[in-house]
Amino acid sequence: MDDLAAGPVRPGEELDLARLEPWVRSALGVAAGELDVRQFPGGHSNLTYLVRIGGREAVLRRPPLGAHVRTAHDMGREYRVLGRLAPAWSKAPRVLAWCEDAALIGAPFYLMERVPGLILRTRPPRGLPLDAAAARRLCEAFVDTLAELHALDPAAMGLGDLGRPHGYVARQVEGWTRRYADARTEDVPEMEEAAAWLAAHQPPVRGASLIHNDYKYDNLVLDPDRLTVRGVLDWEMATLGDPLMDLGTALAYWVEAGDPDELQASRFGPTNLPGSLTRRELAQRYADKRGRAAGDLRFYYAFGLFKTAVVAQQIYARYRRGATRDARFAAFGEGVRVLARQAARALR
Repeated sequence: MDDLAAGPVRPGEELDLARLEPWVRSALGVAAGELDVRQFPGGHSNLTYLVRIGGREAVLRRPPLGAHVRTAHDMGREYRVLGRLAPAWSKAPRVLAWCEDAALIGAPFYLMERVPGLILRTRPPRGLPLDAAAARRLCEAFVDTLAELHALDPAAMGLGDLGRPHGYVARQVEGWTRRYADARTEDVPEMEEAAAWLAAHQPPVRGASLIHNDYKYDNLVLDPDRLTVRGVLDWEMATLGDPLMDLGTALAYWVEAGDPDELQASRFGPTNLPGSLTRRELAQRYADKRGRAAGDLRFYYAFGLFKTAVVAQQIYARYRRGATRDARFAAFGEGVRVLARQAARALR
């Protein structure tokens, strides 16, 4: 994360600094200095803050306001994953301290190290040279890091009990379909169509890996000079499961230059630059790195779109009922329809 990405705390998402400061001072071993808190503007789920005190800095992660999906925002689980993963994989941030006491800021939270570097948003920052050759290198680093993650041994890191790989795909389809029904605010026929198709076309079990479940450009910290991956952020949905489900989610976030205009507006990074890999090329490079055939990835891509649409619907539902005042979420209802239409196109 870079200092330019951290700005003023959004209204309604402020922290109680008077209660928080003694705890942070103790956790970071700082005797003097005033606590300064800024907020990272990216992300639509868990809230992320930059905290500074006495020459030390760290990143604070807490659940979103008004969230009712407990497993998706379990800070203790995310803290445990990073605590086991970081010693074994240099691209996972190190955790620093855990706080169970929800009274301090309204929810349990943890501190982790700040990984300096560049985070790509919808458009690359000014001054970053991203010609066709650089864009291709960036795409390759993106997919190679995902393949690298999937090659790790969860049991060797103490994460062998993180999830239940057997029946993972079926549970995901079932669970996300139920979450959509719980958060639905209006009818989107393409969502019903996608849910029915996914339930009827589940692929056979293909093994299990540690999967991130939200892998996209704005969850990566890059070396701005070499365009390599320094860190992978936001592990709230990490589990053990079919690695192709992880690839499918990454493909769902990947908008190509030839995609419809409505999809271009929902990009999570500059994935459509000249020189960028297409989804098909991305999948083929992943398959080559993993030493296996790419096969038909339609199910995984469609599921990634469906799941992302459900996440957007959950956030939009929170906004509609007034649980968050973040103005960004007002447009998420339309975002659900855009993703649902893309899923329908993929299935047809």
